[in-house]
Amino acid sequence: MIDSFNPPDVWAPFGAFSMGVIQGDGQILYLKGQVSLDRDGNIVGRGDMRAQTRQVLENIQAVLGSVGGVMGDIMSLTQFTTDISQFMTCGDTRKVFFQEPYPVTTTVEVARLYDPELLLEITAIAEVPRSRFKRPN
Repeated sequence: MIDSFNPPDVWAPFGAFSMGVIQGDGQILYLKGQVSLDRDGNIVGRGDMRAQTRQVLENIQAVLGSVGGVMGDIMSLTQFTTDISQFMTCGDTRKVFFQEPYPVTTTVEVARLYDPELLLEITAIAEVPRSRFKRPN
């Protein structure tokens, strides 16, 4: 379980993120950056930031689910995008996957990812409660 906070002395979050997250006593997971690849390694949503955002978040959800985690266990996201303006229009897609308390989030625009067809990569840190955590085989 995580607790988030938004101190009154800094700017208010304008989207699906929190300013800080307090870590509990579960299993901490550091998730590899996910890109818009399907199970077979094919790019999903070529040229479509919204489709790629959905696929990336579905991939993160699947990685978490494999060890008993859920999206609400995510404490922190680091997002790398090749077009920050396009990415900023995808807040509604993010809200399909996240509810309050939102994870802390850092978003950075980069020149490109390892494949020029990829528009987004997101990495996450999560805490899965020990009662739900199942060690991968």
